Amino acid sequence: MRINIMILTFLIIQLNCYGQLYFPPAHQVWETKSPKDFNLDLERLTHAIQFAQSNEYSGDRDLRIAILNSFKREPYHTILGPTQKRGGPAGILLKNGYQIASWGDVKRVDMTFSVTKSYLSTVAGLAVDRGYFKPQDAVAESVWDTTFDGEHNRQITWQHLLTQSSDWSGTLWGMHDWADRPPSEGSIDDWKNRTLYPPGTHFKYNDVRVNLLAYSLLQVWRKPLPQVIKEHIMDPIGASQTWRWYGYTNSWVDLDGTRVQSVSGGGHSGGGLFINTEDQARFGLLFLNRGNWNGTQLISPSWIEEATTPSAANANYGYLWWLNKKGSSRYWEEVPENVYYAAGFGGNFIVLIPDEQMVIVTRWLEPSTLGKFVKLVLDAVP
Repeated sequence: MRINIMILTFLIIQLNCYGQLYFPPAHQVWETKSPKDFNLDLERLTHAIQFAQSNEYSGDRDLRIAILNSFKREPYHTILGPTQKRGGPAGILLKNGYQIASWGDVKRVDMTFSVTKSYLSTVAGLAVDRGYFKPQDAVAESVWDTTFDGEHNRQITWQHLLTQSSDWSGTLWGMHDWADRPPSEGSIDDWKNRTLYPPGTHFKYNDVRVNLLAYSLLQVWRKPLPQVIKEHIMDPIGASQTWRWYGYTNSWVDLDGTRVQSVSGGGHSGGGLFINTEDQARFGLLFLNRGNWNGTQLISPSWIEEATTPSAANANYGYLWWLNKKGSSRYWEEVPENVYYAAGFGGNFIVLIPDEQMVIVTRWLEPSTLGKFVKLVLDAVP
């Protein structure tokens, strides 16, 4: 009996140590543990990390050049926000909040491109939690200028903007919606005079409309969005003071007598979120724990549930988060369907694996290899 009690006590201690999440304090060294502490296969995990290091994004390290090369087909495309040269492959693996592996310079601040969209989604979630609007509300009810004029644009809801299914028609910061990632066929005349899809019925990855969401949220919050996310998310999770969120040289607006920059939702034309790998991991850990940071609920679990629910126009897309759902070319075989992730140009990713209490942050990984990399990490799990 005594032996059984000793075994039970040991199991309880282990559960307390590893069954709950660890939250790294601000401005302190992030506590690490060996993968073996969680019965992970060290050899397989090492192989996964070596895979990430050897499959660096093939684009130019000068991101201005990489951007211009990648989007040269778009008419009138130009860079209006800050860019910089990037570092090499980097990443962090978290298990139950502890760092079990890292590679590269995880403190280097780099552009993160469309990973920014998931931060923007979070700013929307903070607004919903405070009752500023509901996702099903028409955006025109909150944005009182001419941005949503017209029969089509007046029908657009916050949910449509969050799921990239609004088909909003217009020009913002000198950028035309139709010129952003145009169809592979046709000409400018075809693109400009297209038939509009009813809001909510057609998915289109479009940075102009994501920037429209940022502008609309600015109208609701009445203060710069970087201040919003700093106050309500980044400071409470202990993020560093090195991250920045930029807009464009021409995206300044007069807000209640103050000149404020409307930020961009990615780096397609420069700007967006510049951030280090550790801060990305903290953000991922917050979502892994359903919006709760060490006992403090920063964003509601109901918002996270809604944000990671398949949208009507794209089963692999929620509220600016990518989902791993069957029936799409983006589905990763042998990876749980409840896995979701933020994704950005050049191979920037934050991957949440709820079943294993894991967060993967990887930067400058060749995008087409992400699914294989996640599978390699999961192969290390017993």
